[in-house]
Amino acid sequence: MQTDQPDAKCHFPHLLCTGHNRSGPVLSGCGYNTIPTLQEQAKASWSDVQNQYQRRADLIPNLVSTVQGYAAQEKNVLTSVIEARAKATQIKIDASDLTDPNKIKAFQEAQAQLTGALGRLLAVSERYPDLKSNANFLALQSQLENTENGIATARRGYIDAVRAFNTALRTFPTVIWAKTVFSGEKPMAEFTAATGAETPPQVKF
Repeated sequence: MQTDQPDAKCHFPHLLCTGHNRSGPVLSGCGYNTIPTLQEQAKASWSDVQNQYQRRADLIPNLVSTVQGYAAQEKNVLTSVIEARAKATQIKIDASDLTDPNKIKAFQEAQAQLTGALGRLLAVSERYPDLKSNANFLALQSQLENTENGIATARRGYIDAVRAFNTALRTFPTVIWAKTVFSGEKPMAEFTAATGAETPPQVKF
């Protein structure tokens, strides 16, 4: 009695994965799909990272405006936030840039500068009780805290996805495909680990 079960075998060192069923050659059993699948997952994780950072950037103009209404004399702090936001949003990273560690580093450094500027801005509010009790400021504070948590989660997801992809490029059996069919694929760049990078900054008062 004939069955539809695939009869696949990986033949090395010929680098051919042969087999057949009614759908044709069987490649997935030898890890052929692993590299492109992990690559797409890493790209999707990067989109999550960008979305979270953009969400933070979108909160900043309203936050600055609110603080300015109560603490206009803190001009240097307010200006540093505006400038850091402008620099961070000017650095654009698309999927084709994920293999360039210099571009990822520049993106990360710009976002870190913005994080520092925001921290100084939030610290200023300690001097202004009326600002700390302002309803709009409290709402923005809550949204910013949630966004920082989202950034930390998205970063961890991206790091894990990149590590999985990069590992597939250099370990058996997927390294066979990496050196043949997918020889043009390069390792993706990770975020540089920093002290406290896995812990979102505290924005509560």
